[in-house]
Amino acid sequence: MSISLARKADIRGEHGRHDKDSGSPEVQIAVLTDRIKALQSHFDGHKHDHSSRRGLLAMVSRRNRLLRYLQRTNRDSYLSTIQKLGLRK
Repeated sequence: MSISLARKADIRGEHGRHDKDSGSPEVQIAVLTDRIKALQSHFDGHKHDHSSRRGLLAMVSRRNRLLRYLQRTNRDSYLSTIQKLGLRK
């Protein structure tokens, strides 16, 4: 499931370093988190959708890799990002 362009623009505005920022780890993590939440609600009604579950696991892995990278390179930004998104510490 993809998210709308308007929602992506809102996420960029909240988490981006500047207006047109779409590639920073903070924005990528926020977009993946939004997509993961949408897929989690999808699985409430579609328990046997295994191909989408595989995609969900891939997104979670990608988000974890980005979080580890951000933690290594910019600890302050990492802490603020996980606090804004309500992720684990």
